[in-house]
Amino acid sequence: MPIIGKLKLKSNLILAPMAGISDLPYRMLNRKFGAELAFTEMVNARSLSYSNVKALEMLSSAKGDRPLGIQLVGNEPEYLNRAIEKLHKYKFDILDFNAACPERKVTAKGEGAALLKDLSKFKRLLKILVRESKWPVTVKIRAGWDKNTINAKDAALCAEDTGVSAIFIHGRTRNQLYSGHVDYRVIKEVKDAVKVPVIGSGDVLSGPLAKKMFDETGCDGILIARGALGNPWIFREIDAYLKGGAIPERPSKDAVIKTMKYHLNSCIACSGAKRSIPSFRKFFCWYTKGLDNVRPLRVKACAASTKKEMLAAIKEIKSPQN
Repeated sequence: MPIIGKLKLKSNLILAPMAGISDLPYRMLNRKFGAELAFTEMVNARSLSYSNVKALEMLSSAKGDRPLGIQLVGNEPEYLNRAIEKLHKYKFDILDFNAACPERKVTAKGEGAALLKDLSKFKRLLKILVRESKWPVTVKIRAGWDKNTINAKDAALCAEDTGVSAIFIHGRTRNQLYSGHVDYRVIKEVKDAVKVPVIGSGDVLSGPLAKKMFDETGCDGILIARGALGNPWIFREIDAYLKGGAIPERPSKDAVIKTMKYHLNSCIACSGAKRSIPSFRKFFCWYTKGLDNVRPLRVKACAASTKKEMLAAIKEIKSPQN
């Protein structure tokens, strides 16, 4: 199993950080179903350095929310330094640096995957993080900016040279976003080039695809991102498949309903109903993926503005027509 700095993991299945998704209730839910290491949402270093309320909320944690990684994004040394100072009062295990986010609002500022276009700056920033951080520093990268600039191997070697403890790599370019297929060859090239643990990311949506990632790349672990949306059972599925080759049956409607209620109640306990009900609508759609005649239910859930209304939509999942 991967060893990241002094952190010895018992599982090589890791819950990926996702913007707008990876809050405390989401992490705790997935831990309940087998996730071990999980990450906060991507936190902007500049915002954190100014104690922005939203940035601080992203750092919310609780008993049982360990091991935990905090993911920073930024490209200004001053704010990265100040952000690390702010983090010293928080309890977590890994500091991850995002050089993979493909979103325009991030890359337009020269952050996230845009750093893959300037590896000298990428390396300077990582040196600062490794020097100033009391936690193991990891970095997440992509295959490159576009198909003409596949430079993940060079980025990984730069990162290893700064002293990072692990490299997370998504096998698509920035310009691909999430389209097309993950390139296992790029991940394998990174794995073969460095000595630190390499964690593969991209298209880990099932047990067979997880096995393919391991087999094709030789990676030390995998990040599970979109595969866990509305499907926390994926950790058990992948674990069972890797151990025995069998794909477990999908959870029953009763199990789905129970999990949705648990998730909803956790969100409300953490953030209140006024904020949680609107944000839970997207999860309702993910949980109900694959059900028959689900459109009317989703319309009802997306119109819900109270806990009572959302619970009513959840309960209807068990109706015969679905």
